[in-house]
Amino acid sequence: MRELLQQVLHLAQLAGDEVMRVYLAGAGAVQEKSDHSPLTEADLASHRCIMQGLAGFSDLPILSEEGGLPEWEVRRQWTRYWLIDPLDGTKEFIKRNGEFTVNIALIEQGVPVLGVVVAPALGRSYYAAQGVGAFKWQGGLESPIRTCPRAPVWRVAGSRSHGGDSLQDFLQYLGAVDFVPMGSSLKICLVAEGAADLYPRLAPTSEWDTAAAQCVLEVAGGKMLDCDLQDLRYNSKADILNPHFICAASADPAWMRFFRADAV
Repeated sequence: MRELLQQVLHLAQLAGDEVMRVYLAGAGAVQEKSDHSPLTEADLASHRCIMQGLAGFSDLPILSEEGGLPEWEVRRQWTRYWLIDPLDGTKEFIKRNGEFTVNIALIEQGVPVLGVVVAPALGRSYYAAQGVGAFKWQGGLESPIRTCPRAPVWRVAGSRSHGGDSLQDFLQYLGAVDFVPMGSSLKICLVAEGAADLYPRLAPTSEWDTAAAQCVLEVAGGKMLDCDLQDLRYNSKADILNPHFICAASADPAWMRFFRADAV
């Protein structure tokens, strides 16, 4: 698994290079997909890079945001497959704030067991595998990461592009908070490395948005739970939409009571 993790990290960084090639040249033309989300040349260049790279060392099925969704009757047979988001945070890419990522995850029996999150514009990578550990790479240095005990004031990571009344209700329930805005799957990684205590996502996401970072978070000691406080799992139904969820450094009753009270 350690060798596989390094292979996938290298591939994700190559895909990040493809993203940066487009980014540095200007975002270029922006298309609109059927769900009205944006699509750029960088999404497609990263997708092609990852698909070709995975084919070089794996014969497992691949589910990519830019590759189409196989029929459920086919996909439900998958016990082990790759789940990728070639460019998570396309809106941040278009805004040119650097907070976008390349995500590659290996799913086994619905559980992300290997995950790589590369933020090419920030020169930062997060990666983990069960039985290996969770790591951050930046400035040419690799360091292990772990979640941290709760700060005196809740540090809550949240989206720059998606909020809503449910999030505001949760923040009000917590009381005093230090809100940390961030784009893409980097929000989950902030909790994994101890830079945030919580990341509540009370708005829509898809499975490819979260799987790689979820692996990093869980191997680092955190939890990713739906609003019924059950572990978030993958490939269990025909659609690929996640339920609302929360990423946490620990299972702290202080925030869990909000969901048990059915406030969301």
